[in-house]
Order: sequence, then structure tokens, then C-alpha cells
Amino acid sequence: MYLVAVDVAKCEGCEECVNNCPQGVFRMVDGKSDPYQSSECVFCETCLQVCAPGAITITEM
Repeated sequence: MYLVAVDVAKCEGCEECVNNCPQGVFRMVDGKSDPYQSSECVFCETCLQVCAPGAITITEM
């Protein structure tokens, strides 16, 4: 299981994580990414590839 976190100060609100995550981990809330389905993360790293550097972190639990 993985914990997905978004640094809202670094999130640009581009929605790329929402549009590209195959597991549907993210949604937009007040113009920022929210990993509301973090438990669905399979560590494919797609969000890390499309997002601003350092805006998303994934840690194994």
C-alpha cells in the first residue's frame, strides 16, 4: 500500500495527474490535486512523470 501526498504549494492545478492516473487516485479540489483515493495507488509513477517536480510524493506504507 502507498501513501500519496500533494504539496499544494507546488501543485500547478494542471489536472495532468487526474487525467493520467490509471487508478483514479486524484481529483481536483479548489484548483489543486487531491489524492482522495490514495489506497488505490499501485506506484506506476505516471503522476510523478506528468506533474511539477516535487508536487506529488509517494511513500510505501
